[in-house]
Amino acid sequence: MGYAQLVIGPAGSGKSTYCSSLYKHCEAVGRTIHIVNLDPAAENFDYPVAIDIRELISLEDVMEELGLVFKVVGPLTFMLRHLENNLDDWLTEELDNYLDDDYIVFDCPGQIELFSHVPVLRNFVEHLKSKNFNVCAVYLLDSQFMTDVTKFISGCMASLSAMVQLELPHVNILSKMDLVSNKRDIEDFLNPEPQALLSELNQRMAPQFAKLNKSLIELVDDYSMVSFLPLDLRKESSIRYVLAQIDTAIQFGEDADVKVKDFDPEDDD
Repeated sequence: MGYAQLVIGPAGSGKSTYCSSLYKHCEAVGRTIHIVNLDPAAENFDYPVAIDIRELISLEDVMEELGLVFKVVGPLTFMLRHLENNLDDWLTEELDNYLDDDYIVFDCPGQIELFSHVPVLRNFVEHLKSKNFNVCAVYLLDSQFMTDVTKFISGCMASLSAMVQLELPHVNILSKMDLVSNKRDIEDFLNPEPQALLSELNQRMAPQFAKLNKSLIELVDDYSMVSFLPLDLRKESSIRYVLAQIDTAIQFGEDADVKVKDFDPEDDD
């Protein structure tokens, strides 16, 4: 049984920084993880790259071939579909280099359509499952984005779209908490009060959106489908807590042998 995190989220949400901090944390505690780059446009990494999609196809090659110098989304979608067509060959061969119980983190591109409605990542996940991987989607959203209720609802809907598309155990993370100046405002969205959210939303939106606002708030509240964990990368306790939630979601370590330390009785002198 293998274990995997699929790290997704909008561009600039801190996915690669999260992967780097996670690697450093695991290295410090003596835990082994392998990070895979799935972004063909990535250039610099703060972590060792175990598997790199650029070995299969690069952004420069596609731009040169298609002549899409400024249209980034087109080439990225094209390249990930190229990956999809090579799942049984290139990716399987790369994953065979790792043990069955290895822990792999996939650092994904930030184009939201790749995990909201385009089936590329969904098919990628199905391939991982067929190779006996337990997979968790880790959705990052920049905490600085959460400045008012409209953005909170927007973030919830984007996360929910990914949840529906990928059909995976799902952990939502508010990243960059170390950059938030007023954490009290963020706490209001970590434990939101539905009626307060609805009241604020109605104040910001035109009256004709009242029924839609009520339905959105009920969706977020009644079904508890979307919640966020704050992540402050300056604090080891924060990284440790988030990792523990993800490990629980993919049942990592549940089949490990219980370690018992024997203590020799002290000799009575």
